[in-house]
Amino acid sequence: MANVSNGLPYLENQEYILITTLSVGLGCTFLCLNCVLLYTLRSKPVFRETSRYILLYNLLFADTAHLALSLLLYILAVGRLKLTMSVCGLLTMFSIYVDSISPLTLAVMSVERYVAVCFPLRHADLVTIRNTGAAIAAVWTVCSLNIVIRVLILVVWRPDYEFNEKMKDFCSKEALFLTPMTKHFDEAYSGFVFLFGGLAILFSYVGVTLVARSASSDKASVRKAGKTVLLHFFQLVLILTFTLNSIILTAFARQLDRKTLVRLYNIIFLCLNLFPRCLSALIYGLRDQTLRPALLNNICCQLRCLVGPNKTKFRRRT
Repeated sequence: MANVSNGLPYLENQEYILITTLSVGLGCTFLCLNCVLLYTLRSKPVFRETSRYILLYNLLFADTAHLALSLLLYILAVGRLKLTMSVCGLLTMFSIYVDSISPLTLAVMSVERYVAVCFPLRHADLVTIRNTGAAIAAVWTVCSLNIVIRVLILVVWRPDYEFNEKMKDFCSKEALFLTPMTKHFDEAYSGFVFLFGGLAILFSYVGVTLVARSASSDKASVRKAGKTVLLHFFQLVLILTFTLNSIILTAFARQLDRKTLVRLYNIIFLCLNLFPRCLSALIYGLRDQTLRPALLNNICCQLRCLVGPNKTKFRRRT
């Protein structure tokens, strides 16, 4: 809400408190769930030594970091707290960095599912721990270049920036990157990621679908892989749509009143920022037959610690 709420009248007290509580409450819930799943993925050797779970850990780590930073910036905006340019720059850069990791990782995970279904005999040779690590390193490197280019644009086009000066607006990507070149780079980079990720996921889905029609294949397992790839595409669309939230808000800014515009931003924040960050836990945590028992066991243990050993009916799963 940083880029639309400055100077705008706030909503009625009750409505404002309800929206803020809902956003922060859901965000903290998803954050806790992601942290439990991250712990689960490091708790057993089978998760630490299997490529698909290593990729999931990378995706979940990026989602969790982005979710935590988004909540922090949201709370700062709600509390009308303003930061210096340098502090806001560090928070914003890291938020953009981890946010850009998710769509590329989703593409790699879809390709891994394609290889597992279409080339089961060669899967162990192609999708090794070493190759998985190389793919993750490539994703992080590409995302690093994204940040480097943004910094260069900021330094070249806005050399008058005073990084120790207190910001006049709330901390946000829009308040930090005001140059037209940044807007064009945002559109180009989002288009590149969507094209690359979308084609990778589409290619994987077509391959999995063709295998599903084979009479000799395990159709139940293949259909599940196909649904997973489709969910990856849905998650990719939501994540990349949120990167264009400024364009969406600008398009409606001239047609909506200020109060409605603030409501629209909160809806975008909930549906396109918070919701996609919990899909990884839902797609894998609850659908994966190997991961689900361990995840539910850890959730029950956490609830037992919070509620007390004698006040919960959850049973420990083995």
